[in-house]
Amino acid sequence: MLTRLRTVLAVAMLTVGTYAVAVESSGSHPDTYVVRKGDTLWDISARFLKKPWLWPEIWQANPQVANPHLIYPGDVLSLAYLDRVGVQPGPRQEAPIGAIPLSEIEPFLKDLRVTDAFEHLPYVVGFEDNRLRGSAGQAAYIKGLDAAQPGQRYAVVRPTVSYALPRHSRDLEAHGRPLVGDGNLWKQYVAPTARNEFLGYELAQVNVGTVTRLPAGEVTVATLQLEDSGHEVRAGDRLIPVEAQPYDLQFFPHPPAAQPADVRVLAVADSFTSGGPRDVIAISAGRVDGVDNGTVFSLWRQGSHVNNKVTTRSTSRMDDRFSGGEEVLPDEYAAHAMVFRTFDKVSYALVMDGVKPVRVGYEVAHPDAQ
Repeated sequence: MLTRLRTVLAVAMLTVGTYAVAVESSGSHPDTYVVRKGDTLWDISARFLKKPWLWPEIWQANPQVANPHLIYPGDVLSLAYLDRVGVQPGPRQEAPIGAIPLSEIEPFLKDLRVTDAFEHLPYVVGFEDNRLRGSAGQAAYIKGLDAAQPGQRYAVVRPTVSYALPRHSRDLEAHGRPLVGDGNLWKQYVAPTARNEFLGYELAQVNVGTVTRLPAGEVTVATLQLEDSGHEVRAGDRLIPVEAQPYDLQFFPHPPAAQPADVRVLAVADSFTSGGPRDVIAISAGRVDGVDNGTVFSLWRQGSHVNNKVTTRSTSRMDDRFSGGEEVLPDEYAAHAMVFRTFDKVSYALVMDGVKPVRVGYEVAHPDAQ
């Protein structure tokens, strides 16, 4: 039984000198492990390595593995080799395992996206029989689809959130205008940031439809036959073309190529301000910052400012804030998260593991941050 893969470390250092020095085994482990259906690369690596996002750096040193990203159920991982982590190929009767189960994030892959603007997009102006809402099997009437073709499919999307820093997010009304007075309750407890920029609008998919009729004569709108019964469509909802393959089918964890500066948690999907493992978060970094799918970050609670009750008079004022107060507490580690969908300035990530809830405003740092 090996407690540290010392020789594996030496091989990995030759292969990937940047990260291999940080790779260590997580403790005692069996000599072999048989990959099972339902395993994920993250979970397997977490059993054997202290830093599961570095697993390819060791496994790619094994000459028996043509592609270290593709591990299959039935493969045998040999952990007792003196010079490498070995893989004995299994029957290859099932699909390779990924870093995370695709089913856990597929709704967010399909339903959420970020764009710089939405006002130019075609929009819903009404429904058949003058209905207030539209659903599957009903017709919606669309302004701005003059260039479309019959049979073309569109996703119906709704602007839901405006992302910007230093303000992390603003909820939007159905037509895309910010809600009056939103965020006033929390503004004192938003972590400070030096960034001051608009990041994008979040669009949530609410339906899908097919163009059946184009504007003609005095008719100025196109007809879209709605297909999805999951959400009702409202007047003012926008349309974008359906993408044939809008997301990756597998995700391979890795550290960022370069840590972007001053990145924050912008939102927790389907939640108010906090979430935990297997929750989806939005962060304020994207393609322009060098972030790609599979990038792993650590999430930190920024140290708050508290009053020193020994040297000053006590007060009823809450201490969980980021300004004022005499003493600054240290930052606290909360969790790791892996990016699975990236846009220009915003990315969505899945919280993989952690020791405490993740909240809006937490700092997004390199996975090895201490």
